[in-house]
Amino acid sequence: MPPVTPDAPGEGTPRGTAAGKAGRWGSLARQALAGERESRGAPGSRATMCELYSKQDTLALRRKHIGPSCKVFFAADPIKIVRAQGQYMFDERGEQYLDCINNVAHVGHCHPEVVTAALKQMELLNTNSRFLHDNIVEYARRLSATLPETLSVCYFTNSGSEANDLALRLARQFRGHQDVITLDHAYHGHLSSLIEISPYKFRKGKDVKKEFVHVAPTPDTYRGKYREDHADPAGAYADEVKKIIEEAHNSGRKIAAFIAESMQSCGGQIIPPAGYFQKVAEYVHRAGGVFIADEVQVGFGRVGKHFWSFQMHGEDFVPDIVTMGKPMGNGHPMACVVTTKEIAEAFSSSGMEYFNTYGGNPVSSAIGLAVLNVIESEDLQGNATRVGDYLTELLNKQKAKHTLIGDIRGIGLFIGIDLVKDQQKRTPATDEAQHVIYKMKEKQVLLSADGPHRNVLKIKPPMCFTEEDAKFMVDQLDEILTVVEEAIGARSESVTSENTPCRTKNCFFT
Repeated sequence: MPPVTPDAPGEGTPRGTAAGKAGRWGSLARQALAGERESRGAPGSRATMCELYSKQDTLALRRKHIGPSCKVFFAADPIKIVRAQGQYMFDERGEQYLDCINNVAHVGHCHPEVVTAALKQMELLNTNSRFLHDNIVEYARRLSATLPETLSVCYFTNSGSEANDLALRLARQFRGHQDVITLDHAYHGHLSSLIEISPYKFRKGKDVKKEFVHVAPTPDTYRGKYREDHADPAGAYADEVKKIIEEAHNSGRKIAAFIAESMQSCGGQIIPPAGYFQKVAEYVHRAGGVFIADEVQVGFGRVGKHFWSFQMHGEDFVPDIVTMGKPMGNGHPMACVVTTKEIAEAFSSSGMEYFNTYGGNPVSSAIGLAVLNVIESEDLQGNATRVGDYLTELLNKQKAKHTLIGDIRGIGLFIGIDLVKDQQKRTPATDEAQHVIYKMKEKQVLLSADGPHRNVLKIKPPMCFTEEDAKFMVDQLDEILTVVEEAIGARSESVTSENTPCRTKNCFFT
């Protein structure tokens, strides 16, 4: 991985083919970095890296003052990140890491246009959203222009969790129904109302599924109930939702909403089969409910060909409510619910005013506008398509080479690598996946593993990710999988010859 340093004007900027612009931030970024060098010391120094405490002191203070349920990446050996630029992050020693995790820093860490927009507006005004201001309406206008015409009314919030909670309120107010259909392994946020509809969370804790929550099978054609060899997996999975609706009605219950990520992230990078959402929407609408598309993790052009992931399902599918968050502010906390006039008017008719102190404030709106500008001016959708296609091609070659890779799935810069112990049985390789992400970290590539078995490597980098980055990442992965598979092979031979089972959980790593 070529170094990104603030010293060389020709380096220090991400490389790629996004109309010659993706991540090439020009003189503004270099000036900012140069100013940082002058004011804070030599590159790599503790002053430059803005480090208040040593790593050990930071860990000690975190254990003392931060809740123990708040986990960090790579908990067994956490990285202390103190600076970032584009698709690269830097630790307290100045070591550079390729970020394949952060779908939050959507247009690149510390993008100068986003930083400048925030600074200029913050110097001028920031106040709550009940004052009349141009930024919020201009952002709402620009945001609505990216969506189907019927989705035109915005409610701004500060996080995806807030947005999904509000979406449930809108859905329940619309016709007075209460029940929600969600997908297995889904995660929609950390509020109590969302933990209740997030099997990814409530199945792991002591919470019991509430009677108003109905869980439909994940439309997973690789590991799910209906797989790629099924004649009509979309129809079969949609019929499962239809059965849930019928059973709910037979029990005297009424469906308020079906909610799903347009592509399931925490559930293991699942891409629903074509036609599934259309059929589900038909059944849900017939039951008097609404369809909520959760785009918090997957929106804003990540799929490349479309600005919103739900749009890849075809023009004949339009959700009733869309929620968005994470990438919206490129790291600044902002989120939104967009819905139809009919649903918004029904919500207003309740007589309860909706007010969010910070939602859509002038600074947030200025940042949101800057993010939209960068996505367009740097052709980041085009970059997601080009680099995503190239990365998928490289990974499919690895699949043909490595028995640990069971499936490569995704679109644009949203890709999952399903690791398996046995390709025929599709047995999840959970321990191996955890080993791989730590070894990748040693090679200065940041990945995470998720899914119900924690065996799916998730790739969702900043959108300025380049073909060079993709090649570097895959080369490191190839080396690690080769070593792991050789260790597994050696272990198997030893077990076969000595008839002595391996009793160590991760013995193939030694």
